[in-house]
Amino acid sequence: MFKPYSIEEGKFLVKLARMAVEEYLRSGKVIQAPSDTPSRLFKDKYGVFTTIEIFMGRDRRGELRGCIGFPQAVYNTVNGVIRSAIAAAVEDPRFEPMRIEELSRVTFEVSILSPLELLEPGNPRNYPEKIIVGRHGIVIQKGYYSGLLLPQVPVEYCWDSLTFLNEGCTKAFLPPDCWLDEDTSVLIYEAQIFKEVEPNGEVAERDLMEELKVCKNTNH
Repeated sequence: MFKPYSIEEGKFLVKLARMAVEEYLRSGKVIQAPSDTPSRLFKDKYGVFTTIEIFMGRDRRGELRGCIGFPQAVYNTVNGVIRSAIAAAVEDPRFEPMRIEELSRVTFEVSILSPLELLEPGNPRNYPEKIIVGRHGIVIQKGYYSGLLLPQVPVEYCWDSLTFLNEGCTKAFLPPDCWLDEDTSVLIYEAQIFKEVEPNGEVAERDLMEELKVCKNTNH
């Protein structure tokens, strides 16, 4: 499993995401990495996504408020988190830019992505067997179209791998079965995910396999 960071480093990154958004909403400025940033966060380069959700209670899935990131390593980890957090707050085209008074009602989640891996083309009917829900995220690419779904998405909706692929195509604004086309690329990756339990509260590392078990038990 892909787990490059400790829980302490994960807590730092989530708090950094919140700090970056708060300062940007207050002053319009992009913060610099704090002086107490662990040195490896400057050296490491991974894909990074920040997800912001409206808090609906500890036992309920939050309502999406923004989610933007970088599928591949464009920045080092610390700057990737700062930039993805601000983008999730004010640049997600699905939502109006956040207002500072919303900060007390939302949770922040940071996903650190492993390098993308292209599934072997030529026999796409085997793709559902190669994609493990609870472990993999996917990227669907065809021509100018591209769609990414984080690993937590199929777990939260209790999808199987076939539905996951179909939804990935839909995210890319393509027909649901586009993954069967020879000119479609399907890439997979893993993610380490840290999330606030409640707004500005404790930070925990998500165990998607455990969440998937709960989802399946609930739906049977």
